[in-house]
Amino acid sequence: MAAEAGELKPAAMEVEGTEAPSSKPPRFRIPVDSDNKATEFWLFSFARPHMSAFHLSWFSFFCCFLSTFAAPPLLPLIRDTLGLTATDIGNAGIASVSGAVFARVAMGTACDLVGPRLASASIILLTTPAVYCSSIIDSASSYLLVRFFTGFSLASFVSTQFWMSSMFSPPKVGLANGVAGGWGNLGGGAVQLLMPLVYEAIRKIGSTPFTAWRVAFFIPGVLQTCSAIAVLAFGQDMPEGNYRKLHRSGGMHRDSFGNVLRHAVTNYRGWVLALTYGYCFGVELAVDNIVAQYFYDRFGVKLSTAGFIAASFGMANIISRPGGGLMSDWLSSRFGMRGRLWGLWVVQTVGGVLCVVLGTVDYSFGASVAVMILFSFFVQAACGLTFGIVPFVSRRSLGLISGMTGGGGNVGAVLTQLIFFHGSKYRTETGIKYMGLMIIACTLPITLIYFPQWGGMFLGPRPGATAEEYYNREWTEEEREKGYNTGSVRFAENSVREGGRSGSQSKHTVHVVESSPANV
Repeated sequence: MAAEAGELKPAAMEVEGTEAPSSKPPRFRIPVDSDNKATEFWLFSFARPHMSAFHLSWFSFFCCFLSTFAAPPLLPLIRDTLGLTATDIGNAGIASVSGAVFARVAMGTACDLVGPRLASASIILLTTPAVYCSSIIDSASSYLLVRFFTGFSLASFVSTQFWMSSMFSPPKVGLANGVAGGWGNLGGGAVQLLMPLVYEAIRKIGSTPFTAWRVAFFIPGVLQTCSAIAVLAFGQDMPEGNYRKLHRSGGMHRDSFGNVLRHAVTNYRGWVLALTYGYCFGVELAVDNIVAQYFYDRFGVKLSTAGFIAASFGMANIISRPGGGLMSDWLSSRFGMRGRLWGLWVVQTVGGVLCVVLGTVDYSFGASVAVMILFSFFVQAACGLTFGIVPFVSRRSLGLISGMTGGGGNVGAVLTQLIFFHGSKYRTETGIKYMGLMIIACTLPITLIYFPQWGGMFLGPRPGATAEEYYNREWTEEEREKGYNTGSVRFAENSVREGGRSGSQSKHTVHVVESSPANV
C-alpha cells in the first residue's frame, strides 16, 4: 500500500503541471492542502507542526492573560494596602492595555519578518520581569508601571492568530483562530478564580494579608516563563519549517519592513477591522478590569464571589470565541465572504444591545449576572468572527494586518476606560450603558468592507475579479516573475469557497494533499 501511494505522487504532480522536487516533500500526520496548511482541526492532537503550534500558541497567550489581569481580582486588597484612589485604579487599568497597542503592531511586523515563534517567545520573556515585580510595589506609581509593562505581553495574541493563519487552510482558519484566541482569553476568566484561591491558600499557611497577595503574583510569573520556553523548544513557524531555515534555503522570500508596512497601511479593510475589533475585544478587556470591583462594590458580595462572577465572563471564551470562528467558517461554506461579514455585524450589534441592557438592570443582582453572561457570549463570539475575516485581507502583510486589528482592540479598551470608567465622572453602570451604544455605532463600518472577488454585505463580486488577481496586486511584476508570490497564489486557489456555493463550484480546482500511509 505504501509503495502504491508513493507511485501515485508523480502522476498527481504531472496533472498539476509541476515537476517532482529533488528532495522529499514534508510529511504530515494531518491532511493538508496544496499550501501544506491543515484541512482538518484535530483539537486533542499534538501532531507536529500544525496542532503543536495550536496548543503552544493558545497556552502561551493564556499565561499572558493571567499575568495581565492578575491584579484586578485582588484589587480591594491592593487598594487598601497602597491607599489607591479611584483615579489611580482607573489610570492603572488604562495602562494595562495601552502598552499593547504599539506592541501588537510591532508584533505583527515581527511575525512577518522573523516568524511567530521567535516573536512570541521574545515578548513573553521581556515582560515576565514586570510580573515578578508586582510583588514589591509600594505606591500608586509603581502599581501603574507594573501593570503597564505586564500588559505588553498581550501582544502575543497577534502571534497566536498569525500562527494559526499560517498553519490552517481557509475553510478552517476561522475555527483555528477562534479556538486559539478564545482559549487564550480564558486566562482573563481563570485568573479571577485563581488569584483569590492562591491568596487564601497562602493566608492559611500563616502569611499576613500584606504578604499573601504579593506572593500570589509568582504563580502567573512562573507560568508565563515556562510557556515562553516551551514555544522556543517545540514551536515551528510554518508547516515547512522555521523562517531562518526557509530564508536560507530559498523556500521563502525574505521581505522588507517597507513593503510589509506599505501593503498593510494602504488596505482600508485592515483599518475598518481595527476599529470594529476595538469594540468587541476592547470591550472585553475593559470589562475584565472593572467587573470584579463592580459586583463587589455595587452588590456588596464577598471578594471570592465577585471573583467567581467575573470569572464567568472570561471563562465563556471556552466556547464563545471558538463558536464565533466556527460560525464564520460555516457561513463561508454557505454564503462565502459575504456570510462572514454579515455574521460579524449581526453578532457584534446584538452584543452592543445586551451591554446597554446590562447597564440598565443594575437594580437586580440576578438579572445583572444573567445579562452579563449572555453579553459575554456575543461580544466574544464577535472576536472569533473578526479573525475569520482578517487572514483574507492581505497575505504579504498578514502579520501587520493582524497586529493592526489586535492593536485596535487595545485602543478601544483604552478609550472606553478613559471615557467611561476613569475617575468618578460616570457611575459604573452608566458607563456600561454608554459602552453598549459605542459598540453598536462602531460596528456599522463593517458595511464598508468589500472584496472585488467576493463582494461585501450589500454588493456582489465584481465581474471577472479573482482572488489570485487581488493578492497578486501586493507583488510587482518582477517579484512575480521570481516566484515570490507563490504562497499568495496557493492561498488564492484554496480560498475558492469564499465566493459562496456558486464560487466553490467554479472551474478553479483546489489540490488537496491527503495523508497516505506512506506519509504518516
